Amino acid sequence: MIVIEFHHLVAFAVAMIVAFFATPIARKIAYDSGAVNVPKDSRRVHKKPMALMGGLAILMGFLIAIVYSFSTRNHRLFLQYLTKPKTLGLLFGTLIIVVLGIIDDIRPLRARVKFPIQLLAAIITVATGTRITAISKPFQTTVAVHPSMMYILGDIFAFALSVFWIVGITNAINLIDGLDGLAAGVSGIASLSLYIVAVVRKHDDIAIIAVSLVGAIVGFLPYNFNPAKIFMGDTGSTFLGFILAVLSIEGTMKSVTALALAIPILVLGLPIFDTAFAILRRIMNGRPIGEADRGHIHHRLLDMGLSHRMAVIILYIVSGALGMVSIALVDKGLLPSLILLIILAAFGIGGAKNLRGINEFPDKSKIRQAEAAKALDAEEAQLEAASGENGKAQYDNSAFAGTASTVSGDENSPNHHEVTTAVEEVNNPSHNG
Repeated sequence: MIVIEFHHLVAFAVAMIVAFFATPIARKIAYDSGAVNVPKDSRRVHKKPMALMGGLAILMGFLIAIVYSFSTRNHRLFLQYLTKPKTLGLLFGTLIIVVLGIIDDIRPLRARVKFPIQLLAAIITVATGTRITAISKPFQTTVAVHPSMMYILGDIFAFALSVFWIVGITNAINLIDGLDGLAAGVSGIASLSLYIVAVVRKHDDIAIIAVSLVGAIVGFLPYNFNPAKIFMGDTGSTFLGFILAVLSIEGTMKSVTALALAIPILVLGLPIFDTAFAILRRIMNGRPIGEADRGHIHHRLLDMGLSHRMAVIILYIVSGALGMVSIALVDKGLLPSLILLIILAAFGIGGAKNLRGINEFPDKSKIRQAEAAKALDAEEAQLEAASGENGKAQYDNSAFAGTASTVSGDENSPNHHEVTTAVEEVNNPSHNG
């Protein structure tokens, strides 16, 4: 049973309100500092210069909500938590990512410059305690509490896997940030999924952090959804990716429950798939991995003829479906989650096959054929109606003729003279004169 605590709602509201009112400030800072995205190639969807660094508003809402929530709950414990190496390492790693994002928004950096700095931030975070230490064995119905129920990772492998995960998710969110509101919405859905998972498992600290992130994103989205007034920039996309990576380690994989590794992979399935496909595509085409292109999922949806908003909404639904499966995996177990995944995939594949023609109309020849068929049907209906009226008229005339012949055939009839006189009057109207 999912029970949402009141202080979770407070954290959400604080983050949302702060982010909402901080976004116009971040927009002004972006223009003043020159952090503006100017469309220079066909890969960029927007047509006019757009302010970057909207991620500063998300960061402010997120941090203020967390500080308020934890300090008002138990300020002494909160201060002790701030002095722990693990917390300091996480804060320092986040600071590196945010500063790198700000610099990149003002003066774009090459991938070979950004990657080592991201690697440094991840190494600092992992070295101070945020890492994957064990993965439970699959097909278990209970929480893994004994070493025999887990795959215990060696120190070197655990360190390398944790760094790879953090750097990978950080760049995955950055790569999917190609349409108005896409990266923010997908990150918000992933954060909401992680929040529900934390609530189900009664991990209150993780739940507060996740719901604060959701609130900050919701506060920013009104300015970022199509047509956008500001972009989150690398300041926002790399920050969201970094926090989601850390949150998924602390909230799912580190808890070593059954199939824990599958949960964050499902929650972040859309950006993970898009990133993996982008890397494979660039390798096969002989291009550098860090080189931008127009082959991402959102670009392909636009090329199919979908509108900007429709493409974003479709990817929202896909991300939400994956998040729902991850929640079912935690709450219901393996079999129900697989059934749900199959159902959603079946409808998703069926709909995807017909997406290309969703905005298409028949060509002129088909329209003419349809109009000709309708005209032919209408003409046939008129002919049938006309033939029916002619038959009725013929029937009436024959009936009248029969009556007249009957009357005229009997000259001795008392009505014969009257009928003859009436006919003569009609034929010779001057007779009355």
